[in-house]
Amino acid sequence: MIADTIRTFRDRLFSDQSSSRYLIYRLLSENFHIHAKRYALAICLMAVVAGTTALSAWIMKDIVNGIFVSKDFSKVWIISLIVMVIFVAKGLATYWQTTILARIGNAIVADQQRKMYRHFLGQGADFFHDFPSSELITRISHNATAARQVMDILITSIGRDALSLIGLVCVMVFQDPLLSLIALVIAPPAVFMINLLVRRVKRIAKEQFLSLTQTTQTMQESALGFRIIRTFGLETVMTAKMDDAIYGVEKRANKIASLVARTNPMMETLGGFAIALVILYSGWRTILGGQSPGEFISFLTALLLASDPARRLSRFKVNMESGLVGVRLMFEILDRPTRLHEKPDAAALEVSKGEIAFEHVRFTYGADEPVLDDLSLTIPGGKTTALVGPSGGGKSTIMSLVQRFNDVATGRIVIDGVDIRDCTLSSLNSHIALVTQDTVLFAGTIRENIRFGRLGASDEEVEAAARDAFAHDFIVNQPQGYDTLIGENGTALSGGQKQRLAIARAMLKNAPIVLLDEATSALDSESEAKVQAAFDRLSENRTSLVIAHRLSTIRNADKICVIQQGRLIEEGSHDELLAQQGIYANLVHLQFDK
Repeated sequence: MIADTIRTFRDRLFSDQSSSRYLIYRLLSENFHIHAKRYALAICLMAVVAGTTALSAWIMKDIVNGIFVSKDFSKVWIISLIVMVIFVAKGLATYWQTTILARIGNAIVADQQRKMYRHFLGQGADFFHDFPSSELITRISHNATAARQVMDILITSIGRDALSLIGLVCVMVFQDPLLSLIALVIAPPAVFMINLLVRRVKRIAKEQFLSLTQTTQTMQESALGFRIIRTFGLETVMTAKMDDAIYGVEKRANKIASLVARTNPMMETLGGFAIALVILYSGWRTILGGQSPGEFISFLTALLLASDPARRLSRFKVNMESGLVGVRLMFEILDRPTRLHEKPDAAALEVSKGEIAFEHVRFTYGADEPVLDDLSLTIPGGKTTALVGPSGGGKSTIMSLVQRFNDVATGRIVIDGVDIRDCTLSSLNSHIALVTQDTVLFAGTIRENIRFGRLGASDEEVEAAARDAFAHDFIVNQPQGYDTLIGENGTALSGGQKQRLAIARAMLKNAPIVLLDEATSALDSESEAKVQAAFDRLSENRTSLVIAHRLSTIRNADKICVIQQGRLIEEGSHDELLAQQGIYANLVHLQFDK
């Protein structure tokens, strides 16, 4: 009964998933238990810091009364040793708790970045369509750091500042309850003014993140498109674009800094009023009432020492809301459902013939018009099937669906009679090799990029694949041969060279299904002839699905399918389709009758 009540209360308290308290609760529930022991140690050390701070204020009574009232020199020795011990303990505790929190914070950043990256990789193609790469890069770097920032603020505010303030207030109350009441009159107006600042910080922090994203995006565009920028004289345009983005970040960072900084003069002003009232009242009691000065000095020391933790706590909510903007955006990514789910009983795909069939497939991107509309298509196993037709007709979508980058709306796609949604994604991908028009290479050496086709391949197998792709000759002429670094996405190589490395990578995989998306588009005529011969060897006894705009490259395909507006319009061999005098024949005439 009690557990149900607690659960109901918790659900109501954190029902609003956009609220700050929900985000803090979730961040703590997902991370605190992982580092609970180290956090407990850090909080204990913070308690030592808080205790020594309060004790340093308390001992001022004995210092003043021992020196100026009783004038007992023997007490001064003892008090001096105690003070020395207090500050040594405080220094060591501060060092250890700072080091522990730093290590925990670094671990939280690393954990969140790993979690976000794995979530990225588990998404479908629509995810990367909705979130540009620049935004993803900014989120995985900035938002993970925001999680650390929020956790650090929480722990230090509770463990160090709150405990220190409580200890010092206890000293104040014990020394003089009435003076404590006078000093604490500043709290209500301080809370009211801080709440006003928090609302502005939340809005500006989100705008700052968007500006950071724009900066990353502009830098990416400049790095990848520097040839276009130079050729078309776009330096001024891109410089202005980057200046605007950087100015946006700078402007909003300055606004947040200004808002956070306002807490200091606010607390100083209110604190000044409180201290002035305390001095006025205490001076009257000491001078006219005969009270010993030790209690007053101890109280005043505690009040002055309390100003630092009080000032930090006054910035707590402002800094917290600034960090929670990043945490909110991080959870927005992590909470995005993965549309491609494996069934609990998904089995590993076994490919024998390699026949692929689209059965009444309908597919749309979001709420747009269907890209594929009731498409039925059979791709024979062990043979080469080419897809041709006007741009935007759905050819690349067909290839993407074979790899299950997205799931169909209706109908199904089967390989050797097995619905690809019934098999594991890893087994599906293991049976497919891909060469695309936009060649993707990774930072590293030539050897490493080819070996991505099959990570366990030997150096001899890597070189054999390069020879089959007619890439070996140009590779050995590179400065370090196969160990030459190729730069970001192969910037040190020509288009044809990059394409042949991608082909070598696909050859090394030795998969039963090969997907070629305009794979020879970047090659000159001589290289195209060589690579076409390599493709013929690669396609032998394998299912090959080819998208080609150069119809000369698919004349010998076993089957050619004409795709237009998401439908199969014509299919047959090259000669059969020419005889039909339909769309394919028209495309051939347009290319060759010039």
